[in-house]
Amino acid sequence: MNKKRAGLIGAAIGTAGAIGVGAVVGARRYAVGRERLRPDPDRYERFGELRGRPQTVLASDGVPLHVEVDGPDDAALTVVFSHGYCLTQDSWHFQRRDLARLDDVRMVFWDQRSHGRSGRSDLTHATIDQCGDDLLAVIEATTSPGRPVVLVGHSMGGMTIMALADRHPELFGSRVVGVALVNTSSGQLAELTLGLPELFGKVFRRAVPGVVRGIGKRGALVDKGRRIGADVAFVITRRIAFADREVSPSIVEFVEGMIGSTPTDVIAEFYPTLAEHDKLEALGVLRDLPAVIVVGDDDRLTPPAHGRAIAAALPDAELIEVAEGGHVLMLEHPEAVTDAIAELIGRVRPVAEERSA
Repeated sequence: MNKKRAGLIGAAIGTAGAIGVGAVVGARRYAVGRERLRPDPDRYERFGELRGRPQTVLASDGVPLHVEVDGPDDAALTVVFSHGYCLTQDSWHFQRRDLARLDDVRMVFWDQRSHGRSGRSDLTHATIDQCGDDLLAVIEATTSPGRPVVLVGHSMGGMTIMALADRHPELFGSRVVGVALVNTSSGQLAELTLGLPELFGKVFRRAVPGVVRGIGKRGALVDKGRRIGADVAFVITRRIAFADREVSPSIVEFVEGMIGSTPTDVIAEFYPTLAEHDKLEALGVLRDLPAVIVVGDDDRLTPPAHGRAIAAALPDAELIEVAEGGHVLMLEHPEAVTDAIAELIGRVRPVAEERSA
């Protein structure tokens, strides 16, 4: 691979690995200013400032996981939120803010390994399966035995839930009484074009595995590409992660900041496990549970077809497709996601209260 091509791919991975990609190498500085001048109704939101009671949970390999708990410890129901690739628990900002109004509900938020405030994973444990085991550790450390739990996952967080179902199916129905999956996929992510023209998508798919394997040797090149891409990261994030043209610049900046704070090598280490993710068969474990699947009709990273495939495997689940919805629905259309979770909580509440009596 020549240096020019490697530099472009390096910029793509480094600038917006979670949201796929810095493929928009032609963006110009003037576009940044234009996007930032849009109406910003969320400019006073305390993004990244909502905090709960902190707790450190050790994963099975000893990695410290940063966990925060909101709500009464004796609540009948606990809801555990798992965030996406290159994001943090703060991506659930609006749900954390608004679901706090519900009575007798406790919420647990955690940063996945190598993300946010959690400790760094070694390469061999940077896998979706390990994340599933991490979620089990979080559940066991933050809930009393037998207490019912609802699991909510966005993107990689939804895959983490599927990995838990695959590795620990006995939990579903006994401990886990409901599941919400947002902008996620059960597999075939390696085939995506990432919302780009098919020709570039094919080049990107062929090139990325080689770049990832050689990132140790090309780290300086990738970081250089990322620094170059930083000038247009806002525009790239806006165009790839969001579909709503009226999304607040503050929200775009918030997402871009989470991605930008994720180390380049973490982005590279987790890429292969996302590309190899295949948990369609594990969805059978969720078949008899109350479940809701929320997809964006213009999600370029986990397209609606992926959510529909999950819904086909879970015929009793509710499928919600959000118009003008991109890949970070919980921030772009927070009411749709919050209402879906609240409705799910309402459905499982009788079971939770009965078991907690």
